[in-house]
Amino acid sequence: MTPTDLHTFLRTRRSIRRFKADPVPDSVIERILTTATYAPSAHHRQPWRFAIVTDLSVKTKLADAMAVEFKRDLEADALSPDDVEKKVTRSRDRIISTPVVIILSVDMTDMDSYPDRRRKKAEFIMATQSAANAGLQLLLAAHAEGLGSVWVCSPLFAQKTVQSVLDLPKSWEPQAMYFIGYPVEIPQPRERKDISLPYKYEENQS
Repeated sequence: MTPTDLHTFLRTRRSIRRFKADPVPDSVIERILTTATYAPSAHHRQPWRFAIVTDLSVKTKLADAMAVEFKRDLEADALSPDDVEKKVTRSRDRIISTPVVIILSVDMTDMDSYPDRRRKKAEFIMATQSAANAGLQLLLAAHAEGLGSVWVCSPLFAQKTVQSVLDLPKSWEPQAMYFIGYPVEIPQPRERKDISLPYKYEENQS
């Protein structure tokens, strides 16, 4: 592939929210996750953890549990009952109808430990940035397989619920959820912001 081919590949990834019912082979999921682990990570500690959900009963249980928390938060935002019901139903249906749901968690077990708050915070941010790198790699790997995918942050608002439903280890902190499947359609690219910066640093010449 030429550099142009590679840039075209990277720029044609889309966030897909509607999938065909066709199952995704286990071998393809494994290949996607293996490629995701080639992402860079702080200290090369690889603090990402993946939980794969394809069983309908488990997806339904997860969707129902997360819907309870989502509804509570929306009601606290003073949304109308109709709006709350629409948003909760749409969120629940997306989880259930998606062929593959992958929960991405951060595990601090192998990260450095510090006694002060400043460095503890920095280490956690480094771990979450590392997991985000793996998440992007996952999306691109799915794209390479001809699959559609989308990144959803809702587990951040229901971490304990996700941990409980999926019986995740206590050290796994859910950060994101990825929906993967064969796309019903490929949307057109959305507008991107201009890359020009508000300023360009130039060292003073004397």
